[in-house]
Amino acid sequence: MCLTTAAGFKLLLEVFSVIHGPQEECVKALRNGHLLGISPGGVREALFSDETYPLLWGKRKGFAQVAIDSKVPVIPMFTQNLREGFRSLGTLRFFRWVYERFRLPVAPIYGGFPVKFRTFLGDPIPYDPKLNAAELAEKVQQAVQALIDKHQKIPGNILRALLERFQREHKED
Repeated sequence: MCLTTAAGFKLLLEVFSVIHGPQEECVKALRNGHLLGISPGGVREALFSDETYPLLWGKRKGFAQVAIDSKVPVIPMFTQNLREGFRSLGTLRFFRWVYERFRLPVAPIYGGFPVKFRTFLGDPIPYDPKLNAAELAEKVQQAVQALIDKHQKIPGNILRALLERFQREHKED
């Protein structure tokens, strides 16, 4: 049984307006005036990234093709301390092997630590008909990396992120 066809999961996806489908559905949503949040790293990045915040996008460029086909800008985004809030045992070779071999996301996740999350939006990357998907994907990756470099202390540290909840001064963005 496919997860997306399970009654409860399908309802949850509908409630949160999650599109798990072909690029055409994403283009249609954007053309209808909706915003999309796309994670080019997907499950691989969620499970196997660590406190050094590497971008694990590989050669993924479907998100860029969606933006090009929709003629919309891309707004880079990064959430500070995300790896400190939730950690994964994906750094263990066994879990990576299982995922790469069978596409089963079985790496255990732990955490839910009450760290301070702050989400930063970068400058929009406007639609440019001269860019192809690979070039746009590279520009977006550079923009997200710049946000990480500016807003994340590396390596991430759970205790430091917890203490940030109690800082009173506002940091300049």
